[in-house]
Amino acid sequence: MSDKRSLPEKLFSDTLHSVVTELGLTECKSEGDRPWMPLLSQLPMVQGEVGNVRLFTGSPLFRVVTCSLAVEPIQLDSHMLFAFTPGDSAVPHFTLDSVKAGEHFAFHLDLIPRLDLGSNLAYMDEVFAPLTDAFETGGAIDGLSVAHLSPRQNAIMSPWMLAKRATEEAFSGIESTVQAYMKHWFNVLNKGVSESACAGINTAQLRARNLANKQIIFNPDVDPVWERITSMIGEDAVAAQRALLIGEDE
Repeated sequence: MSDKRSLPEKLFSDTLHSVVTELGLTECKSEGDRPWMPLLSQLPMVQGEVGNVRLFTGSPLFRVVTCSLAVEPIQLDSHMLFAFTPGDSAVPHFTLDSVKAGEHFAFHLDLIPRLDLGSNLAYMDEVFAPLTDAFETGGAIDGLSVAHLSPRQNAIMSPWMLAKRATEEAFSGIESTVQAYMKHWFNVLNKGVSESACAGINTAQLRARNLANKQIIFNPDVDPVWERITSMIGEDAVAAQRALLIGEDE
């Protein structure tokens, strides 16, 4: 049987399945065995449900939050995944965006640092340097071009972030890069971050930085995507989604 999923949906779904299966996560559902929150269209040309937010929990993570939007009249097929480690962990968060807008594909792949890389060389070398080969190989795929992110958006992620626009052929070729990032992340989760890589950093500092970082990442003033999707799904749905993404396990 042929796979009828779109390329962005397939990349997202396969990655989510790997995370949930590898880590033994449980989905938190709403009434009627439905995803955590349905997303209802606020657009005059579209009626009904246009996507959903899903929530998964289970050790060793704090939570996984996904958001999928498929709005055919505006040719949008967008899927976001954030896998959050606990507030007191030095293990990075994992994130993937997988998108088609019109005829253009795009993706965003990163491990989000839990310490300031500019002042923690041992942490950077232990946790991020092993991604370098995958970062360089993935970024060199023919048909990729740089996505338009502001300097502020780049500053709050990692230098190993891949945020690219892609041709259909190039997008089809990024799965191995996603797998490489995810495999490394699993390894860090399993081993943990060494004490020497976190020297001088306590759990209160980790929690405070994590909350401040997420408040910036999901700030509508920093990321214009929030303004764009507000017109699609409404202010209340956006506020609920941002609260879920920013939320702390305290």
